[in-house]
Amino acid sequence: MRSTIMMNGGGMGSMGLMWIFGLLVLVGVIVLIVVLVKALSGRSPNTAGHDNNRGPGTSPGRARQILEERYARGELSTEEYRERLRILEEDSR
Repeated sequence: MRSTIMMNGGGMGSMGLMWIFGLLVLVGVIVLIVVLVKALSGRSPNTAGHDNNRGPGTSPGRARQILEERYARGELSTEEYRERLRILEEDSR
């Protein structure tokens, strides 16, 4: 009789812990999905092509500075740098 009471009492405690664990796993999966969707769908500013639209408030001088910084870091080849610089100069006219 005593072993039956002990098993039932222990069963309720572990059932509650399993429910909490299951909820935590579900939240973790949802967070993982959100992070993966953002990582795969978001474009990095460094991967934008020559048609990179400057956001509001970005002056042509700041755009040129960013271009020079990217060239200095080696993110752009000389040809890419010159092409994008030409486009910036055309846009500022």
